[in-house]
Amino acid sequence: MLINRIRILYIKKIHSQLFTNSFWGILSNIFQNILFSIFFIVIARKYSTTDFANYILANTLYGFMLAFSSLGLGQWFIRELMNSKDKQYLINKFFKIQMSSGLLFYIINIILAYVLYKNELIRNLSFLIGINVIFDNVIYVIKFINIAEFEQKKTFLILTIEALLKFIAACFLFITTVPIIYLASLLIVLRFITLNLFIKIGSSNILNLKTIIFAKVDLSEIKHIILSNWMFIVIGSSSVIYWRVGNILVSKLLTLKDVSNYEISFKFFSIAEILPIIISTSIFPMLVKIYGSIDSEKPNHNLYISSFISYALYGLLAYTFIYSFSDSIIPFLFGIKYLTTSYYCKEMFLTILIFPTALLQANLLIALKLEKTDMWLNLISLTFNIFICFIGLLYFKSLSVVNYAIFISFIIFHICQDYILIKREIINLYHAIYFYLSIFILVFIYYYFSLFVLPILLFIIFWTIIISFFLLYLFKFRINNE
Repeated sequence: MLINRIRILYIKKIHSQLFTNSFWGILSNIFQNILFSIFFIVIARKYSTTDFANYILANTLYGFMLAFSSLGLGQWFIRELMNSKDKQYLINKFFKIQMSSGLLFYIINIILAYVLYKNELIRNLSFLIGINVIFDNVIYVIKFINIAEFEQKKTFLILTIEALLKFIAACFLFITTVPIIYLASLLIVLRFITLNLFIKIGSSNILNLKTIIFAKVDLSEIKHIILSNWMFIVIGSSSVIYWRVGNILVSKLLTLKDVSNYEISFKFFSIAEILPIIISTSIFPMLVKIYGSIDSEKPNHNLYISSFISYALYGLLAYTFIYSFSDSIIPFLFGIKYLTTSYYCKEMFLTILIFPTALLQANLLIALKLEKTDMWLNLISLTFNIFICFIGLLYFKSLSVVNYAIFISFIIFHICQDYILIKREIINLYHAIYFYLSIFILVFIYYYFSLFVLPILLFIIFWTIIISFFLLYLFKFRINNE
């Protein structure tokens, strides 16, 4: 009886932490993305398709470098910080690793810009925008300190301030349109302000730059950390390469208009993926507690199962929303010149059906200390993505190839995850088959009725039925647990 009461109190504490961190993350990111989206829309409207595409390509290259520069050590850092006796020494090591890596990859960013592109504007934009690699690596340290300490509220507050500053910059473009190189310079200044805010008020009173810079850290130990955790570099970078490799291939094999179509579609996708990513940052430390130190007792899978169902429903919600309304939303926001973009956006959003649950399962594998397995799964999926994308674009000069390549590779990734989790007896074969069949049947039903029913009416009816069944499931689940 006492053990059950302790377990119930522990579960309530977990749910409280999850709600608090997720609430601030969701609230902040909704506001941030409204402001960031306005900024993105203004740039698309105020600048020519060529300037807009060049700006996107410079950002794509910076995104590539950012994927590698962080070395993917964030989850390793959380896991170590939660169990470390000397937290300050661990932070000093992590900071020095990130700072050195940021400088190195900024130099690589400039070199690649000159190798890949002859366009002088792309080179100059890459020189400016690439500075963010250094800034972001410092911010990266502080973000993960806050995640480990359950202080994400500070992170979200500062990022909201940055979004507000970018919104002000967008308003400035309504008064006068400046050359895009000047706009990039202004954004670097705003990012520098954000960096200082993180250092001053966002570091949970743990980070002191002067102390860290002059702190003695054994270089051989840093080398050991990087070499022994190299799989995190692969995991962290592959997630970004997934999306950015398509943009670079499109820029080389298709037109600048296709670059813009891809980036606008991805902008909507990146907004849709925010919710599962935010919740995952709160769930991951909890998964570490449940699965990271398994004793003789079998861990309780309730958190994972309830999260999986919620993630799956969210993916379906995001897809059906875009399928129903993107034809109206995209031309309204970006103008008539992007009338056909909604077609490619719908294709890209097929991946959102799989992405949230794949993210959850990836976090679970790392919580189980199977990061090497997760790394190999990422590499397998990424290889399929690049192979299908490259071969397809040689034969079919269409942006659809890139979207379907991402979708197929994510399905492969998800199936591989299922296989590992079935072997570990965390899920069973029935669970996996039920997931794929349910998604397929529900999407098919939605396709079929979309031919006869108005989008808004279909969306309301469909989700009224789905939510009713979900609430019934939650009620039964609560009764069973009581």
